[in-house]
Amino acid sequence: MNLFESQNQEFTQRHIGPNDQETREMLKRIGVSSIDELIRQTVPASILLPKPIETGGPMSEFAYLQELRGIASMNKVFKSYIGQGYYNCITPSVILRNVFENPGWYTQYTPYQAEIAQGRLESLLNFQTMVSDMTGLPIANASLLDEGTAAAEAMAMLFNHKNKDTDHITSPKFFVDHNVYAQTKEILATRAKPIQVELVFGDFAKSNLDESYFGALLQYPDANGQISDYRSFISQAQSVNARVVMATDLLALSLLTSPGELGADVAVGNAQRFGVPLGFGGPHSAFFATRDEFKRNIPGRIIGVSVDAHGNRCLRMALQTREQHIRREKATSNICTAQALLANMSAMYAVYHGAEGIKLIAKRTSLLALTLSNELKDLGFMNLNSHYFDTVRLEVEEPSKLKAIAEARQMNFWFDGNTVQIALDETTSQQDVLEVLHVFAAYKGEDT
Repeated sequence: MNLFESQNQEFTQRHIGPNDQETREMLKRIGVSSIDELIRQTVPASILLPKPIETGGPMSEFAYLQELRGIASMNKVFKSYIGQGYYNCITPSVILRNVFENPGWYTQYTPYQAEIAQGRLESLLNFQTMVSDMTGLPIANASLLDEGTAAAEAMAMLFNHKNKDTDHITSPKFFVDHNVYAQTKEILATRAKPIQVELVFGDFAKSNLDESYFGALLQYPDANGQISDYRSFISQAQSVNARVVMATDLLALSLLTSPGELGADVAVGNAQRFGVPLGFGGPHSAFFATRDEFKRNIPGRIIGVSVDAHGNRCLRMALQTREQHIRREKATSNICTAQALLANMSAMYAVYHGAEGIKLIAKRTSLLALTLSNELKDLGFMNLNSHYFDTVRLEVEEPSKLKAIAEARQMNFWFDGNTVQIALDETTSQQDVLEVLHVFAAYKGEDT
């Protein structure tokens, strides 16, 4: 191996397995001449690939990073107004530098060793407190993997709770409003099948649940951006012992009536827009909050306040008798991983801005959406949403034409047939709204 070949092999040899000399010694000990011969002797011919995978030759870490930068440079970075649970946000530099880029915070796991992790536990407790305050529900966990997973966990929790009370539910049904996010519906369908839960999709305003339903899921604001008053639905559902889950948005909740006040039993959602970059759709941290009666059934880790051997306040994981490392097959929570790093980022984001700062961001976003709606009305486009927070919903006759104009100006809107939605966020400026209006003016042939 010459000097240049050894440079390309350096990263592999430094981090992965034995070096060349050690490999030769091991091959000699087991009586084969090469790695290829070892593979042929140990892997059944029926599953052995006929020829090696063409992956290219080895390269150094430096060359590899250059290659990745070249690939990444081909991406087209557009302004995203797609929404559907994913929004641009501004990550404060101090959080980016001291949390997100700090190896001391690198883990998706909740800290197991409380005695060496009081700082991270404090941050996760802040996350729980923030979620509890904003959802109006008394108990929250230290994050889950994503909103769809959180909704599925809520469905499973309510199903198990109802089963415990009634021995066994016959033909269990779970109502899902048709304006729940599409990705959440898909996850619910996957998780409902093995526990034999029938998902019933419909319009909450036209539904009338009976005793065969154990729960329901609503989106607040919904996938169209509409804000609905769910109080009468929640009251009717609970009158037949069906519990209600609300999938919601933390930024919107800084201005809206909380799920707890509306009567919901569970609130779930995505905390991404609290300081976590989009990242092409993930990863993001989910939140899960519920009523006190479900504290023995809530999924995920919970951070609690305790007292140490010296009588000092300390933090630890609480209510662990729910979990599989203690209860085994009788556990009510088998969630070992979460998104602790990203939950900590969202908690720090809330601390950084404070309650009033969060409200100001929400008010700016909502005001820009109102401005966009009013200006589009002057252009002849009516907002289909009567009550909304950040999303304007319209109908156009030629969506492909509008899409082409928007893409030419490096903007992505959400399209569904003749319907187009524009979701604004923390990063949206007055100039951005003006640029969106230029797209619609160009669509009508009036751009100046």
